[in-house]
Amino acid sequence: MFKNTISNLTRIRQVSEVLIRYGFEDAVTTTALRRLVPRSRRISWQEGEQAVFETTRWQRIRMIIEELGPTFIKLAQAMSNRADLLPQPLIDEFEKLQSNVPPFDVQVAKGLIEQELGRPINEVFSEFDDVPLGSASIGQVHRARLLSGEEVVVKVQRPGVQEKVRSDLALLHELVRLTAGFLRKQGLANPQDVVDAFERSMTKELDYTSEARSMEQFRKLYESYETFYIPKPYREMSTAKVLVIEFVSGCKITDKPQLLAWGLSPEQVAETGMDIYLTQIFEFGIFHADPHPGNVLVRPDGTLVLIDFGMVGKLTKQQKYAFAGVFIGMARQDPRSMALSFRRLALTSDIPDMRAFETSLSELIEDFATLDVKDMSMSDLADALQGVIYTYKLQVPGAVFLILRALVILEGIGKVLHPRFNTFEFVRPYGARIIAEQYSADNILSEAQYTGTQLLALIQTLPADIRQIMRKISRGDLRVRVELSGYQLLMRKADQLVSRGILAAISVALILFAGLSLLGRYPAGQMPYYRGLPVVTWYSLGVAAFLLLILFILGTKRERPRE
Repeated sequence: MFKNTISNLTRIRQVSEVLIRYGFEDAVTTTALRRLVPRSRRISWQEGEQAVFETTRWQRIRMIIEELGPTFIKLAQAMSNRADLLPQPLIDEFEKLQSNVPPFDVQVAKGLIEQELGRPINEVFSEFDDVPLGSASIGQVHRARLLSGEEVVVKVQRPGVQEKVRSDLALLHELVRLTAGFLRKQGLANPQDVVDAFERSMTKELDYTSEARSMEQFRKLYESYETFYIPKPYREMSTAKVLVIEFVSGCKITDKPQLLAWGLSPEQVAETGMDIYLTQIFEFGIFHADPHPGNVLVRPDGTLVLIDFGMVGKLTKQQKYAFAGVFIGMARQDPRSMALSFRRLALTSDIPDMRAFETSLSELIEDFATLDVKDMSMSDLADALQGVIYTYKLQVPGAVFLILRALVILEGIGKVLHPRFNTFEFVRPYGARIIAEQYSADNILSEAQYTGTQLLALIQTLPADIRQIMRKISRGDLRVRVELSGYQLLMRKADQLVSRGILAAISVALILFAGLSLLGRYPAGQMPYYRGLPVVTWYSLGVAAFLLLILFILGTKRERPRE
């Protein structure tokens, strides 16, 4: 840990200066980052306001992220899907972030391809376009043609990007360690878990073989669909840093004039797209998590094509049922059913006050129940649901926020193509289908088999577990650990009362001793007197007064809250 701190010291100082420049002195002055700023620089923190203070705190956080670079931008973009951790105003700012990264030299790209594939580029491609189709922080995409004549696109990872990301991830871990107390006070209870999850996501994104596997999985799921197509990945020509994919031509799904020129119905295209996406969520439980218009193409024959599978979300069967139950409970105006579905959906179901939770859901239902179907907005509903999740600190699967975000994006696409497009009209039949599936004979039998297997495993291991416990008891090795939570303040108060009680008892004893000392008869010359009283009396009263002063100070002192 110390080695990482030293290696990242310069970068951490830069981060500290950026935080200070945008008005976040408290993130530096109240954390271990304070030690990394020279004393001569600390005076300037208190100088007059700058123009940046005219912006909101949330806007300044976005400015900081933009200045810190691509890895931090990707973290913020990932966090924009976590309404259980961040307030909505900050999420709105994070959604504005864009990773505008210029392309790198095509000769470098070709060199990387040859290095990864282990052969000259002209032995793989008959044509290779020097101008990239697109560029991002991780890599860039070129169009090419295989020797067999097939048109492809080639994703090439940026040189040194893995080392850069690893360095930034180490820096993030160090920053979280240094500012953990501050972040907890801001409401982020588990910042280290967030960085760990982001590290796993980035590690997966840096491995192009993971994207190829996702594409193959989708191709298998939708191989019988005539209106939906997934490009083919060429696994034999792909590595962790190079990905070769079939090139598919088409227009963006929002290009309404082109759809009309091809004789396609934009309304039908919108309905087909929503149907395919809801099938991914509620039937297969695996979905494309970034369906923005640039990633959804339409062929001249009306076939929809999804590209860029770098972000894929997954739901287990139980999560799928619980997520559908939230919408079904809302449609039935049943806050209790909605609350129970949320509890099943949450990774931890610790809701302190279920009545208050149901009341919040009831208010949410009332807000939307009064609206006409045409006036209902998926964006407003997503914000409302995310607000409830954030307020009650529910830890729900990250896939839930990806789904809500994707539904909002799809609703925006649908309204461009379809004047009467309404997301809820499409979700409703899937809700009925989910209920039928959940309570089908096959699913009930499957659940019964799972429960029976778990019970059988418990019965099989129970005798051995009991034998082990009895053996420990006979040897006197059994230890019971009791951990009380929530009693820290009470124990601290009890400790203070005991300490003050001891001081008070000593003070009373000294005062009594002083009174008794006045009754004593002392031989002449053996006890000095002062103002007619024995010196021992004055000493006793003095010590008692000092102890009473301490008790008075302790009684008036306000205790500082502990982290």
